[in-house]
Amino acid sequence: MELTELSEFSELSRLQIPRRFVFTPAVGQSLPVAVESAGFNPDQEKISRPEGYPLYHWIQTAAGSGSITLGSETFSLPPGSGMLLFPNAAHAYRAEDEPWRTLYLTFGGPAAAKIVASFGIQESAFFSWEEESGISDFLYGMLERLEAGEDTFGLEASADAYRFVGLLSKYGSLHHNKATAKNLEKLQPLLHWMDIHYCSPEVGLNDFAGVLGVSGRHLNSLFRQTFGVSPYAYFLQIRLRKAKELLAGTRGSTIAEIAAASGFRDPSHFIATFRKAIGMTPDQFRRLH
Repeated sequence: MELTELSEFSELSRLQIPRRFVFTPAVGQSLPVAVESAGFNPDQEKISRPEGYPLYHWIQTAAGSGSITLGSETFSLPPGSGMLLFPNAAHAYRAEDEPWRTLYLTFGGPAAAKIVASFGIQESAFFSWEEESGISDFLYGMLERLEAGEDTFGLEASADAYRFVGLLSKYGSLHHNKATAKNLEKLQPLLHWMDIHYCSPEVGLNDFAGVLGVSGRHLNSLFRQTFGVSPYAYFLQIRLRKAKELLAGTRGSTIAEIAAASGFRDPSHFIATFRKAIGMTPDQFRRLH
C-alpha cells in the first residue's frame, strides 16, 4: 500500500485552521465504496445518536481528548486513537479535554461491508496507532484533495476510503472491547518505558513487572489479552523495529554495533533472531533498503 505524501501544512497549522467539512460527489452514485463526507472539527461538540448513523463513521482525535459511548461501553479517545462505528450502532461522544479536535470520515456503498470485513473488522471497534503510521496524514491529505473539488465523480475518494481502511488495518492496533482498551491504558507507562530501555540487554520480565508494580504472571496475562504475545515477545518486536531503522538509516555502523544498539547481547544472536522474525539476514535487509 502506498502512503500519500505528507501534507504541506505542519501539524500545528492544521490544528489552527477553522472547521472543514466536505460532502463528496459520490453521494447517490453507485460506487462500490462511496464516501459521504470527510472533515476536521476544531472544537467537537457533544453528539448523541440513539439510532446510530446510517453509514460507516470513523472519528479520531487530532488534539485534546474525548470519550465515546458505544452501547453500554465507554472508550477514551486520546491522540493517536479513534473508533470505527458500524452503520446504525447507537453511540454518543463528547469532549474530555477541551477543545477536542477531531477528524472524521463517513462512507457506505454496496461493497463497504464486505471490504471492511476483508480487513478483519467485524464490528464497531476502537483503534490506536503510533505517530509514524501515517493515518492522520492520510485523512488530512484526503480532506485537502476533496476540498480541491477536482474529483467530479467521487472516484478518488472511493479509492481513498479503501486505502484508509487498509491503512487502519495495517498500522492500527484493533481493540474490540472495553476490557482490552482498559488493558492498553494500564500498559501505556510500561510501553513507554520499553521504548526507552530497549537497548539494555539486561532487561527482563521482573523489570517489566516492576514498572507497573504487578506480578510477572499478571503482566503476562495482560499482554496476551491485549496483544496476543508475551511481554518479552512484544519487547523483542520493539528491538527488531529499532534494528530495522538503524539498518536502513545508517551506513557506517557494523552489524555488531547495530546489534548492541538494539539491545542484543551478541551479533550471532541478533542475526539468528532477525532472520527468524524478518525472513532475511540483517545484511540482506540493509541491501534491500
